[in-house]
Amino acid sequence: MIAVIQRVSSSYVEVNGEIVGKIGKGINILLGVVKGDTDEDIKKLVNKIPYLRIFEDEIGKMNLSLVDIEGEVLIISQFTLAGNLKKGRRPSFENAEEPSRAQELYNRFVKQMSQIVPVQTGVFAAHMKVFIENDGPVTFILNSKEL
Repeated sequence: MIAVIQRVSSSYVEVNGEIVGKIGKGINILLGVVKGDTDEDIKKLVNKIPYLRIFEDEIGKMNLSLVDIEGEVLIISQFTLAGNLKKGRRPSFENAEEPSRAQELYNRFVKQMSQIVPVQTGVFAAHMKVFIENDGPVTFILNSKEL
């Protein structure tokens, strides 16, 4: 699994002009499910992301986690994170998990994350407009295979 995490002041997602998920201070997660991902990949990310000390304390040092600040998470499925751009100019998505399996893993990720912090989501496989007020900017890329 690949997760792009962004510290945000706020973030929301629209589908067909309607806001379907919205958060205040917290983390926006763009989540890509890769072929071969399992519950172990979910576990690695869920055990890492809410506890990353990427929020500033009273002296401006990144010393607080999402849990510490009682922040929220907006999770957006994004199969393009599994895209391969090595050959030619058109991305290949051969590494992206098959949609029904990807949705199953995405839903499990959302469920497990929501047991730790408040979670909002987009709509799996929908065309979405994601509005991200990146705070910092602070952005990290996590690959569950590297944790």
